[in-house]
Amino acid sequence: MLIGKAPCGLGYAVKRSGNSVGYCSLTIKCGTRDEEGFHSGIAHFTEHTIFKGTSHKSARVINSYLDRLGGDLNAFTTKEEIVLHSTVLKEDLGKAAGLLLELATCPVFPEDEIAIEKGVVIDEINSYKDNPADEVYDKFEEALLSGHPLGNPILGTTTSVRKITCAELGRFVSERFTPGNMALTMVADIDERKLEKGILRLAEKVFDGTWAESKERVLKTVTVPAVFEKTVDKRNHEVNAVIGGLAPSLYDKEARFDAILLANIMGGPASNSKLNDLLRERNGWVYGVEASYSQYSDTGVMAVTLGCDRGNLKRCLGGVETVIRKMQDDLLSESAMRAAKKQLLGQLAISSDNGETQCLSMGKSLISYGTVTSDKENREAIEAVSADRLREAARMIFNPETLSTFIYL
Repeated sequence: MLIGKAPCGLGYAVKRSGNSVGYCSLTIKCGTRDEEGFHSGIAHFTEHTIFKGTSHKSARVINSYLDRLGGDLNAFTTKEEIVLHSTVLKEDLGKAAGLLLELATCPVFPEDEIAIEKGVVIDEINSYKDNPADEVYDKFEEALLSGHPLGNPILGTTTSVRKITCAELGRFVSERFTPGNMALTMVADIDERKLEKGILRLAEKVFDGTWAESKERVLKTVTVPAVFEKTVDKRNHEVNAVIGGLAPSLYDKEARFDAILLANIMGGPASNSKLNDLLRERNGWVYGVEASYSQYSDTGVMAVTLGCDRGNLKRCLGGVETVIRKMQDDLLSESAMRAAKKQLLGQLAISSDNGETQCLSMGKSLISYGTVTSDKENREAIEAVSADRLREAARMIFNPETLSTFIYL
């Protein structure tokens, strides 16, 4: 793997893989948390409308540019990044990279296209009302991080989206989409030096010295919120509940690996996770249960989410408390720790075998740390987690005095 930075400030990382397919992503350090001075939801709306035309290509040309090559073009927005990504045959990787940078550097936001897309995004906002499992988690995070930029909803609101103007979109891009806030990553069966030279030529062509200097993101302290127990009667057949609290941030090097392992043991994707074993396999109380850990720059959030019949809610909440207490009170045996680490490392290895996953992960790492964390470094960090550290993480994250609950009945 080669990692570097172009003279304009654009970060890049390239990795050779043995596949005829090439993967390319442009990660922009600009998400929902960076919307101060703009209408809520503008980051996500920018991601939608960035495909509606550039100073060189119309929306129709953009939509067909990679399609006619058999490729794929997509994008998504998180609370901390906007990511444009593409999958193409390896010989078309340069075209894909050029298109991603063109979309990010010279969008035009036509009035008629923007009006149409507002309707699409508002429909997306309203559709969440039909998906209570997703909505209740978003509401939980908004309450937990209330008053902090991370607490803002990614989609915005119907009112805020309607107020976004073409001029505001242009200002948002010119201020936030600077080369120092971007990372271009590629994974393909092409010599890494050749990929690097292509990126440097492309960066020199696209960034001609007229771009604004990148502003450092200012991290803001997340205060421990007052514990809340919110219940909303949605009159749904299924009850959806979220129980959780603050957790280590992206930059808490040791603690975040403790949290990653803790979440996987408690409620990871495997059927033998402690919550799934107790609530679903042994008792059949839930349709689904998981423990998730979201890592942000300022803080993290760990939460247990579940869906069940109304009559099983009390049993489920008691079961979650039982699992938490056991993780807080008991030290895992040496053999149990070995098995848990092997399972997590296996899951990560299988996931990272996917070229697109590798490419997106490289972009996230580069934009967050200025480098790409190697598989070896991650493996060593996981192996270093001790039973004592794991128990301490459970006590800190699931401290009863800071644990909050949000329920949709």
